[in-house]
Amino acid sequence: MTKPKTQSLIPLKRVASRIYLIRGMKVIFDFDLAELYAVETKALNQAVSRNLDRFPGDFMFTLTNQEITTLRSQIVTSNWGGRRYLPRVFTQEGVAMLSGVLRGKRAVEVNVSIMRAFVRLRELLATNAELARKVGQHDRQIAVLFEHVRSMLAPVPVKKNPIGFIHPKD
Repeated sequence: MTKPKTQSLIPLKRVASRIYLIRGMKVIFDFDLAELYAVETKALNQAVSRNLDRFPGDFMFTLTNQEITTLRSQIVTSNWGGRRYLPRVFTQEGVAMLSGVLRGKRAVEVNVSIMRAFVRLRELLATNAELARKVGQHDRQIAVLFEHVRSMLAPVPVKKNPIGFIHPKD
């Protein structure tokens, strides 16, 4: 029996396109979250600042100037424009914690959509890792096969008899 598909408030692709890998963690920028939640970035950050004890370093962190410069050069265009403060980024756990800070029906629906996007991304990465492992295993088997074929095709060394007269005493 399959579960009925639920209609998401925000398309999965829209959320997934806003997930970045920074410091080895999958994160979403504060301004992207604010847009998804339909609030101002300032309001989102104020709510977080009032509840900083809920957001340890593995839930949320502020980017450095160097990270911003690197990201701007990778993304080419800047969509965060002129800000007084460095942007915050939130991990999956931080987004989950936002549900306790931001209230309202839309906040709950957006949070569910974001969690689904993180889970789907994790599933895709796990699938790709398994596929890479299998390809690597097959590559090793193919390499062994080619080595075996090469050894079969290599000319067999023939022991040559010396030219000339050989004395029977030798």
